[in-house]
Amino acid sequence: MKKDPFGSLAASIAALATALGFLALQLRADGYEPYVDSVATASVVMYVTSALIVLTWVRARRPHSD
Repeated sequence: MKKDPFGSLAASIAALATALGFLALQLRADGYEPYVDSVATASVVMYVTSALIVLTWVRARRPHSD
């Protein structure tokens, strides 16, 4: 499998997760507490998704030992 689709997908999802993290901090600073938890949770889910994409890419590149 090529690196390009996995790398760009993982990077873009991580960038979006970072943007959501900053949005959560800004919401907290502006006093929108009811929305902070959901935005922060979405950010964490996106970071986990990005990590799982990288893990899938690494495992797909390993030769099969069967």
